[in-house]
Amino acid sequence: MSNTSHKRQRIAVLGSTGSIGTQTLDVVRAHPDRFSVEVLTAHNQADLLIRQALEFLPNMVVIGNGAHYEQVKDALRHTDVKVFAGMDSINDAVTCHTVDTVLTALLGSAGLRPTLRAIEAGKKIALANKETLVAGGELVCKCAREHQVLITPVDSEHSAIFQCLTGEYGNPAEKIFLTGSGGPFRGRKAHELAEVKPQDALKHPTWNMGRKISIDSATLMNKGLEMIEARWLFGLAPADIEVVIHPESIIHSMVSFKDGSVKAQLGLPDMRLPIQYALSFPERLTLELPRLDLTSLGSLHFEKPDTDTFRCLSLAYRAIEKGGNMPCIMNAANEVAVQAFLEERLTFTAIADLIEKTMENVAFLTSPDLEQLEETDRESRLFASRCIR
Repeated sequence: MSNTSHKRQRIAVLGSTGSIGTQTLDVVRAHPDRFSVEVLTAHNQADLLIRQALEFLPNMVVIGNGAHYEQVKDALRHTDVKVFAGMDSINDAVTCHTVDTVLTALLGSAGLRPTLRAIEAGKKIALANKETLVAGGELVCKCAREHQVLITPVDSEHSAIFQCLTGEYGNPAEKIFLTGSGGPFRGRKAHELAEVKPQDALKHPTWNMGRKISIDSATLMNKGLEMIEARWLFGLAPADIEVVIHPESIIHSMVSFKDGSVKAQLGLPDMRLPIQYALSFPERLTLELPRLDLTSLGSLHFEKPDTDTFRCLSLAYRAIEKGGNMPCIMNAANEVAVQAFLEERLTFTAIADLIEKTMENVAFLTSPDLEQLEETDRESRLFASRCIR
């Protein structure tokens, strides 16, 4: 058990009913003397949000879809939990004076505005929503510098890089190696993927993830999004961030330095480790997980990604090299494309085609502000949706 002399960290969990959110609550359960839940938010999963609220009794909950407001309010009427609805309420909740840390695990670009509001309010950010930095990385990082707010990454790859860089003050990274499993279709060619169905793409070989991120993993867009996130978190040029396919998912990422040294972070694939480290940094807390047995691993394998077949990764590099609102355009089109594929309105191989077409047709802006990024997001979604129809 942790040292009880520490002050309990009060956490707002944005997206508490998703994969990252539920595992964050596992960490809170394991360390009730170190963490407490102040805010829980969900969009549609009202039943699970209610169960979480009854267990953790936060100060407030927010249901994004107002159609579920009365259900949540009635279920929590006998408690002191305050109930709100809508995105404006989520944006307000993160600024509450009783919140110390905001863990952002909202789906897609919806995390951008509440993350900025939390930074402006001086909250520590545990970032699980990579699309926030993809769509608005320059704005978010500038805001964090101005308000001297720490952003600790929750993604396993970025947590690995963060851990490799800790203690290397004055020794900037020369190169980052982002590892990825390759997804369920590693080794296949484009003609083999034309007829794959959502249930095939959702079968990730090593991680248990949500539906959207599972499809992104299958297309390798997830690695593209992570590359852009790493560019903003760690200040390297895209050319110095290399994606490496590592099917065992034991090395979560690596960093090389100017003397040729390479540091890697290894661990079994369990998201509770990077979640807990993001919340407890710079301290490491006890985590009851199976330990890595190096002698049982056998061989570890590495290979270059096939960007001819999995074109989404190349599109991500193209977007960040262009800069401005191009990553926002790419991200919005990808979210529309993934949803259409899940609903079987778009083929797997057409996902990259739709993203590229949207990137080529939505107006480019070199230095967008938040409102312009949100308008870009709307325009890109509308264009991509029209293309599908």
